[in-house]
Amino acid sequence: MLPRNERTVNPGDLRIVSRGHEARKYRVYTRKDLGSIPQLSGLSPERRLAMEAVSAVLPFRVNNYVVDELIDWSDIPNDPIFQLTFPQPGMLAPAEFERMAALVREQADPQQLKEAAREIQFRLNPHPADQRELNVPSLDGEEQQGMQHKYRETVLFFPAAGQTCHAYCTYCFRWAQFVGIDDLKFANRQAEGLQRYVTQHPEISSVLFTGGDPLIMKTAVLRRFIDPLLDPSLSHVESIRLGTKAPGYWPQRFVTDADADDLLRLFERVVASGRNLALMAHFSHPRELETPIAQLAIRRIRRTGAVVRCQAPLIRHVNDSAECWAEMWRRQVRLGCVPYYMFVERNTGPKEYFHVPLARAHTLFRDAYSTVSGLGRTVRGPSMSASPGKVVVDGECTIQGERVFALKFLQARNPEWVGRPFFARYDEKAAWLDDLRPAFGEREFFFESEFRRMKEDRLVFADA
Repeated sequence: MLPRNERTVNPGDLRIVSRGHEARKYRVYTRKDLGSIPQLSGLSPERRLAMEAVSAVLPFRVNNYVVDELIDWSDIPNDPIFQLTFPQPGMLAPAEFERMAALVREQADPQQLKEAAREIQFRLNPHPADQRELNVPSLDGEEQQGMQHKYRETVLFFPAAGQTCHAYCTYCFRWAQFVGIDDLKFANRQAEGLQRYVTQHPEISSVLFTGGDPLIMKTAVLRRFIDPLLDPSLSHVESIRLGTKAPGYWPQRFVTDADADDLLRLFERVVASGRNLALMAHFSHPRELETPIAQLAIRRIRRTGAVVRCQAPLIRHVNDSAECWAEMWRRQVRLGCVPYYMFVERNTGPKEYFHVPLARAHTLFRDAYSTVSGLGRTVRGPSMSASPGKVVVDGECTIQGERVFALKFLQARNPEWVGRPFFARYDEKAAWLDDLRPAFGEREFFFESEFRRMKEDRLVFADA
């Protein structure tokens, strides 16, 4: 462990930071700041108005690092990071977009604009995969709204102070956390409640802090949630995970922020306790791994003994090519990270703009997977985080003259479903598990009757 007063930036680190703009002060831009982002001044008035219209419905937040370092402003609107972070007209249905654009154009009363936005938001499936109905566990008879316990071994915790991000992804399936509707939020302020819940559930071996982004929090706040989990009485907790976009959107969090060294010392403390610390880093495009400070952030994280596991959904307009994913996985391996998941975009929010059909998703995954070494083949996908569990499209084949998708659970509400293959009729337009139908004349998939009973009984796995 490093002494508290010792800087963990070595001379080589300092040379990288001193190149200039990397040691910057964080500046955030939200909807009200769209007129003050210098790079947007070159866009047409209609495109800027479209951004205002869409961002009245879906959350918008970006920062100066993303704007200045990651976006190629000569390639607008096609630049993938621009698509990833800035509102696009196609993110709303045509009629909805026209309605919101008209209100913005007419400078409608803010309350009228808000009411129109709310109507659209509630039609966008704000909580997919039954996460509110089936995932929220109870502690001493009281629902824990800032937790989810879907799979036996893993509990998710949403610290209230971490329910924002350094920048928002336009595809984000947790967009409902950020639109100002308290009833749609998952958030919890009680570290003591998390500790008690984990104590009462010895089957839990992994705690995942998620959001938002837990690394938006100051280290002192994050420590209050993590330290109780390191108690020797909780030896069944083998790993702590932090779901974060910070290495891609604000790598300064690990290098030049005022408490960056304190954060790394906290990581060291977790590792020294004998537990695995995993940063579940969301890298959506290879460009996020290109900057010197992002690479330095990863090196500093890894020096603490933490593991960086990389995941992202397959997103149309951003990373929907095999070459993009193969390059991303290769860069991750070179930097010592572990390619982990290619997800399928969830059926929520602006899914029609971003989704890629399962048939094409599997082809892209297979083509990218076939070009990387074994070290890159730790990745799994394309995986759907659906209500029954994580379902991967394992392949396409023809059996007894019928073309089918081969599927299996990587995780499931019932652990006995995991790894059991099942088959769906091939459908080139299907984009989610609910779009698929059983193959070979079967009436339903093998898990459906049991899952119906779970839903009827409102059976949260952790209370089973």
